[in-house]
Amino acid sequence: MPGPPRELVHRLYTTPPDRFVAIRDEAVAEARCAGDPKAAREIARLRRPTVAAWLVNLLALRRPELVADLAQLAEALRAAQRDLRGPRLRELSAQRRAVVGALVAEVRKLATGAEGAPSAGKLPLAEVEATLNAALADTDVAEQVRSGRLLRAASYAGFGEVPRPQLRLVTGDEEPEPAPRPVPAGKQPDGTDRAALRAEQAERAARADRVRRRRALEKELAKARTDQDRAEAELAGATAAEHDGVGALDAIEAELAELERRRAVAEQDLSRARLARRGAERTVTAARRRAGEVEAAVEALDAEEGDAGPGDGAAD
Repeated sequence: MPGPPRELVHRLYTTPPDRFVAIRDEAVAEARCAGDPKAAREIARLRRPTVAAWLVNLLALRRPELVADLAQLAEALRAAQRDLRGPRLRELSAQRRAVVGALVAEVRKLATGAEGAPSAGKLPLAEVEATLNAALADTDVAEQVRSGRLLRAASYAGFGEVPRPQLRLVTGDEEPEPAPRPVPAGKQPDGTDRAALRAEQAERAARADRVRRRRALEKELAKARTDQDRAEAELAGATAAEHDGVGALDAIEAELAELERRRAVAEQDLSRARLARRGAERTVTAARRRAGEVEAAVEALDAEEGDAGPGDGAAD
């Protein structure tokens, strides 16, 4: 599936979140008017990011080379963590703090130049910093940051990969491991300080506990996001239905306006016809009256001629 146009996605995720929905809905309406309902549905599925996520997206889309440098630093940190190279890890950790600080400063600069962005004092830069640190430690978060379509700020409970215990399966055919020889208090067979070992084990246990809590929170977050996606899909459907209803109402109102115009024309024609009828009625009445008067005059003349006829004959 190709997905929404890249230019539209870039515009949406570099626009402050309070204008996201208006631009998305306008693009949905344009796609629907262009006769592309599939594109309209894909655009309607795009979700609005939080302000912190928008700031990270702004960095990823406007300064992708800086995010690429962050990914290289993350790989170097993971390699040093796996190899347990203490000095190199400390050096990279110091570099991490410097790089993240520089990226946060760049985010502040980009936000200052963005139209409609919150004021500098209201920018959630702490959440941006936490997200960038999480991207250094978690490849999934790093991928979301690189995509420029991050929806929420991320955080990471601990830094680096959690060491996995080395397990060995013992079967009945194998000889049991010999019991370790007792060693002096405070020391291991290799001379390691037992207190330091306990501290390391406690740190590993704490990391494991953080991982368990993180997984539980991620599971809860996934459910919350699923619920949000469902609610946003319902909202998009309701918005589309509302737009369709508005279009149907506009068409009906246009038809009503045309009918009103035709009615006004018909009423004018009827008024003219009534005036013509009344004028014709007056003409007929006058003609009838005149005809009656002439007919009466003819009858009177005939009567006079009848009376005069016999007398005139005797005289002759």
